[in-house]
Amino acid sequence: MRILLAEDERDLSEALVTVLQKNNYSVDAVYNGQDAVEYMDAGNYDAAIFDVMMPKKDGLEALRELRSKGVEIPILLLTAKTQISDRVDGLDSGADDYLTKPFAIDELLARIRTMTRRKSEGRSENHIVMGNVKLDLVNSEIISEGGSAFLGNKEFQMMEIFMNNKDQFISAERIFERIWGYDSDADMSVIWVNISNLRKKLRKIGANTQVNAKRNTGYRLVVIDD
Repeated sequence: MRILLAEDERDLSEALVTVLQKNNYSVDAVYNGQDAVEYMDAGNYDAAIFDVMMPKKDGLEALRELRSKGVEIPILLLTAKTQISDRVDGLDSGADDYLTKPFAIDELLARIRTMTRRKSEGRSENHIVMGNVKLDLVNSEIISEGGSAFLGNKEFQMMEIFMNNKDQFISAERIFERIWGYDSDADMSVIWVNISNLRKKLRKIGANTQVNAKRNTGYRLVVIDD
């Protein structure tokens, strides 16, 4: 899952990027509201976190501009303001959630999971289910009756993309963009390596799902018929 973080306090931004990456999110960081709007216009994000007090454009201005353009991805506001009226203003501007500083990291992660939860079959706040496999969004594991296997950061993100797009082919280019990002120095071969690892782990736990490949099209996760 790819997140845009707009926070002008550099130390806090760096700390949040580190925490989010350790929890299997891909993160782009910007430091003002204008850049936040431009990145959202050009990028491909699943969620965003905006600080309210930012230079050039504050978080509320950026939020309103994006909502006026029809951008519907979940956006969480961060602020040091604690007045109820401030929260109401943020939510009325189109925010999906509102978190006041200082906050606990576990609460931030829970808010992200909640606001990005899709209203689709097999998904809850903490896991996604496809076939006999459950992807644990908190512990980064795949689980079935045959056991469990821990997923590395990129493996987890890849599995989440596949399970959120059941039976749909996802191109290698899109996978690379969503997980590694435009500016990555990694080679496209990292996709094949991670898919190979995923296949091994799915077999290890007796999964009835598998990753299929189609030349010049991409990859998808499917349930294997008995």
